[in-house]
Amino acid sequence: MTLHLYDTETRELRPFAPLVPGVASIYLCGATVQGEPHIGHVRSGVAFDLLRRWLLAQGLDVHFIRNVTDIDDKILRKADEAGRPWWEWAATYERAFTDAYRRLNVLPPSAEPRATGHITQMVELMQRLLDAGCAYAQGGDVYFDVRSFPDYGRLSGHRLEDVHQGESAGEHKRDPRDFTLWKAEKPGEPSWPTPWGRGRPGWHLECSAMATAYLGASFDIHCGGMDLVFPHHENERAQSRGAGDGFARTWLHNGWVTMGGEKMSKSLGNVLSIPNVLTQVRPQELRYYLGSAHYRSMLEYSESALQDAVAAYRKIEAFVRRVDDRVGSVEVGAWPPEFAAALDDDLGVPAALAVLHGTVTEGNRALEAGEHAAAAACAAAVRAMTGILGVDPFDGPWSADGAGTDAGPATAALDSLIVEQLEMRTRARAEKDWAVADEVRDRLAAAGIEVTDTPEGPEWALRSDGADSRGVS
Repeated sequence: MTLHLYDTETRELRPFAPLVPGVASIYLCGATVQGEPHIGHVRSGVAFDLLRRWLLAQGLDVHFIRNVTDIDDKILRKADEAGRPWWEWAATYERAFTDAYRRLNVLPPSAEPRATGHITQMVELMQRLLDAGCAYAQGGDVYFDVRSFPDYGRLSGHRLEDVHQGESAGEHKRDPRDFTLWKAEKPGEPSWPTPWGRGRPGWHLECSAMATAYLGASFDIHCGGMDLVFPHHENERAQSRGAGDGFARTWLHNGWVTMGGEKMSKSLGNVLSIPNVLTQVRPQELRYYLGSAHYRSMLEYSESALQDAVAAYRKIEAFVRRVDDRVGSVEVGAWPPEFAAALDDDLGVPAALAVLHGTVTEGNRALEAGEHAAAAACAAAVRAMTGILGVDPFDGPWSADGAGTDAGPATAALDSLIVEQLEMRTRARAEKDWAVADEVRDRLAAAGIEVTDTPEGPEWALRSDGADSRGVS
């Protein structure tokens, strides 16, 4: 393989060589299901879905684990404020995240473990840490002794003297820099039995236990947002290696979605929920937007940036559909070598998109020149590239909009009405009755119908809900 990835731990671009030949093992920190997913939440899902698709395209068997944190302080607090059971609150928003991933064509994980289903593995890991002298139990709590792990801080670059875990000091902590593995039972909170008393797990412990349960003591890649580097991933690494596991060989972190330069979060009140955004743009357009920047860069949200991405995607889509209309069914072809080179360079999406849009431009020129074979080859390459990016116009959850499918009686009726209008416009243009021709076009535009004149006749596409139907008169 020629894929190189930027490893957060070593801070360098490294060639990817799977631990087990032919198999790639990946763990992605999934959602803490405390509320409605916003576009900042799902960026990691989109970014690392691209990684998974690219590895699959290289012929690897990808074992992809994305967890669900279904027990957490925020979940308990919000459920209590709403007067609802914590487990029902978590399940409600787990379904919301699952639906968001599905609508954005993020491939389902190989397994999606819940924290509450892996208490046994967490107890076993804590016992190993106690036996290794890396943890201590006191008053029903269990803590990791940060000073027992000399390599602490390597992932994040934090110095031990500057560490602040972002959690309460805890009355039983020997050192405020230690972090909690297990929290002793509190009245009204869910709890599970352990040798050290009833309680519930700490966040960091959950992911280490689930990652090793499904991927083994060592695995290829651990992914997540850059906000998780410290303390979450630093602590995962410390407790797993403290217990004797190799754990993740490479760490990948995606940048935030920001607004006004600040990380998008519920606490800032600048949240854009997935259901709300999808009332403005189509799922494939939102996915294109979220995946258009390099995964390690910040993605500054603005309405204009989103609409620019929508316009860029519709140009790609319009070209493939135009070839399908004029030349025939467009099959998936081969991507250009330049596209592969871009993705092999740490998933360089901006460079890959330049190749994609260049191919669209070349294909449009060929189509207008009547060079149908060349146009078809370009369209096939475009489908290959958009497939890797997860936005193939004829694939995914929006595939009912694609070529060769029956979009239903409503679309057929709409097509009949629009074709009638376009024929009226064509006759008016032939008779040089420009007033009538313009009136028809304006009427269609007001109804959200975009008309494009081509050598083969006028084409139409829906604009208000996206180009989800297309016809030729």
